[in-house]
Amino acid sequence: MVQYNFKKMTVVPNGKDFIDIILSRTQRQTPTVVHKGCAISLLRSFYMRKVKYTQQNFHEKLSTIIDEFPRLDDIHPFYGDLLHVLYNKDHYKLALGQINTARNLIGKISKDYVKLLKYGDSLYRCKCLKVAALGRMCTVIKRIGPSLAYLEQIRQHMARLPSIDPNTRTILICGYPNVGKSSFINKITRADVDVQPYAFTTKSLFVGHTDYKYLRYQVIDTPGILDRPFEDRNIIEMCSITALAHLRAAVLFFLDISGSCGYSIAQQAALFHSIKSLFMNKPLIIVCNKTDLQPLDGIAEEDKKLVTEMKAEAMKTVIGQGGEATNDEEVLLTMSTLTEEGVITVKNSACERLLNQRVELKMKSKKINVCLNRFHVAMPKPRDNKERPPCIPPKQAAEKEKRNTEKDLENDNGGAGVYSASLKKNYILANHEWKEDVMPEILDGHNIYDFVDPDILHRLAELEREEGYRQADEGDDNFETEGLELTPEEQKTLSEIRKKKSLLIQQHRIKKSTAESRPTVPRKFDKDREFTTKRMGRQLSKLGLDPTKAINRARSRSVSTRGRKRERSLDRDDTDGGDAMDVDTPNKKQRMLSRSRSRSRSRPTTEVVPGEGFKDSAQKAKALQKANKSNKMRNKNARRGEADRVIPTLKPKHLFSGKRSIGKTQRR
Repeated sequence: MVQYNFKKMTVVPNGKDFIDIILSRTQRQTPTVVHKGCAISLLRSFYMRKVKYTQQNFHEKLSTIIDEFPRLDDIHPFYGDLLHVLYNKDHYKLALGQINTARNLIGKISKDYVKLLKYGDSLYRCKCLKVAALGRMCTVIKRIGPSLAYLEQIRQHMARLPSIDPNTRTILICGYPNVGKSSFINKITRADVDVQPYAFTTKSLFVGHTDYKYLRYQVIDTPGILDRPFEDRNIIEMCSITALAHLRAAVLFFLDISGSCGYSIAQQAALFHSIKSLFMNKPLIIVCNKTDLQPLDGIAEEDKKLVTEMKAEAMKTVIGQGGEATNDEEVLLTMSTLTEEGVITVKNSACERLLNQRVELKMKSKKINVCLNRFHVAMPKPRDNKERPPCIPPKQAAEKEKRNTEKDLENDNGGAGVYSASLKKNYILANHEWKEDVMPEILDGHNIYDFVDPDILHRLAELEREEGYRQADEGDDNFETEGLELTPEEQKTLSEIRKKKSLLIQQHRIKKSTAESRPTVPRKFDKDREFTTKRMGRQLSKLGLDPTKAINRARSRSVSTRGRKRERSLDRDDTDGGDAMDVDTPNKKQRMLSRSRSRSRSRPTTEVVPGEGFKDSAQKAKALQKANKSNKMRNKNARRGEADRVIPTLKPKHLFSGKRSIGKTQRR
């Protein structure tokens, strides 16, 4: 887990923006209207609130800046020295000290002017004190403008620094420029460091991550270091020196034995001896790179002697860590980043030595005793000297020996790519010889799998049995259709039953149909002409009533009156009392219905006319309702349109009253 993350630091505004932010917030968050007639206590509290609110905002902003910037004395020494190398610790502390001083001055100014506002005797006096207080606060902020700009530059640079955890497992790569350090980190991690054939391509620290034995290691690529006095080294070289001095890591010192980097082995050996004090108590590995250009055995004798001296110095670090002096294979390694020969060996060796060192340090620390007290390792003691080998039943042991796996079969039959496992050998069939038979997929234009059914014979027998049952049932029902076997009386009875059955079906359909779907002329239901005026007249005569008026009224309401002259129907008042049929018409609606139609009847709006495209009158009524509803808003909005004469509001109230909008500072 990364302990320091400088990417989340808040932006530091410059002096002018700082003032605009605070004063705009004061203008928006505090009352802005006060009158001359208000009580003096209200005037004092009004302006005191503005001064206090401005001071609180300045205090919060400045405190955020001071708290978010790291304190060099409280953070890890690696980051403390790195920030000192990059930004100069004195200038950094001076800038933060000026911010802290400005915060205290603004608090003191606010306190003094609030005390003066308590004794303000007029609106003008209170307003002048408020303006003076805010002006002095802004003057303080303007004076620290250079410090704010300096801190913003530092913040931007710190956000670009790599996230290095000083306490985790770390591999540090160092050496002369252009010896292959960046190429190595690109090979073992996913980092993308720029690689060029000239010195000082890498100008800052770069971090990558790699895995070894399911543990994550961070790999740090440092800029090249030259062999010169400490005072003459520049900022780029000092970054490498800082990392070597403060990070507890495994150090890989890269040595270009081919000389293509522009520096001889003697110069690289001199650099090694000048910074060897930084390698104390750290696993050190000397890596001879670019063996594809020059093997280690082919260098000159003088260079071999220098490499041997460097190897001896590296062995001292092994002895200091408790290692054996004879173990020199892991101290001097060769590799080539171009051909990738030996790259993984170098990485594994560095990770292994670092892991062993960290484990040894933890075992020597006092914390290990606290952890060991919590563990208890049970060591079973033998109760006798009798041997008890593992017991495996002979049947299982024999099966285990005989059993051949697919892997064994593959190895016996040519290996991978030659042997092909059979997927049919475990098929359960009646005959084992059928397993490897090839089944055709298409036969005579039909898919074979559509006709494959293991139970086809059983299903065929069931179908034949069902067909026999159905034929037997049809033979039993033939008495209804074959009239030859029935007597004339039975045939007559059968015809009456069928007629009655059809009438019941028709009546049920009539009841089930709605009024809209029912036809206007129901003559097809009266094919036998049973419901006629003659029958009605006979029934009324039996009851002792004169059917003449009723028959005439029915005829006048019928549709077939095309050839006759229209007559005026008599009203209830015009009837001849005793001889007329007494028909009660209790209300106006019934009286209107009882009159004969002397004119063509009005058609309702919901009546469906052929060709309109509606299923029934309910659907038409619903469509008319939706049409009226859609026209309602259109008619309402039609009161004022584009062509109407409109006089807009000349001075909208929301634009010409109240507080000023954000950003207008010319009248502040």
